[in-house]
Amino acid sequence: MHVNPVEQTPRDDLAAQLRGFGLVGIGAIALIVLTGNIIFPNMVAIPVGALLVLIWARLSHTPLRAIGYGTSKNWAVTIVSGIVFGVTFKVLMKTIVMPLLGADPINHAYHFLAGNKWMLPTAVVAMLVAGFGEETVFRGFMFERLGKLLADSRGSKIFIVVFTSLLFGLSHYFSQGWSGVEQATIVGLVFGTIFAATKNIWIIMIAHAFFDLTALAMIYNNVESQIAHWIFK
Repeated sequence: MHVNPVEQTPRDDLAAQLRGFGLVGIGAIALIVLTGNIIFPNMVAIPVGALLVLIWARLSHTPLRAIGYGTSKNWAVTIVSGIVFGVTFKVLMKTIVMPLLGADPINHAYHFLAGNKWMLPTAVVAMLVAGFGEETVFRGFMFERLGKLLADSRGSKIFIVVFTSLLFGLSHYFSQGWSGVEQATIVGLVFGTIFAATKNIWIIMIAHAFFDLTALAMIYNNVESQIAHWIFK
């Protein structure tokens, strides 16, 4: 009995190209990474890169769990853990890590937010958008793409964590200079290691958002310098 093969539809062909590493696949990666979050001078943020990732996942028939969007066994624990970790991590970075690297205690790129109650609401939203957008792109999407490209080994996982962390760090250069690159690279290494171990993006997405919200609280209340000198006077 002759069975006709399943015909390849244009949508299936596009999905295969988006999952591959030809011109279309590489172009999609470049577009997503280079777009990232778009933040306007008034602090209105649009997570274009992350939205493109979700569109890519749909068009390429990639399940969302492949980019870390799995379900949590206990959402309450995930949310509380993410909040506590994000706040604690930022305080440790501000009081210990960045002073040891000789960083300026004042984040001059965002110091205009100090005491700026008119921009505070949009700044808060921007911090939440950053957590969603940057984790979706640099952890969820890039880990999936590089994981498909490289062999499944410990060395490959280490390379992915380091490479994406450096890429994440460099993406902060134009807005925050080399201090921003240093901090973001360290953050990327920590979040990337957690994601590589858990394959779940929610806790680091929440931690990222509250890391940034803690930074915003320090800036808004104009206490960055005091906190940076808690340990190293």
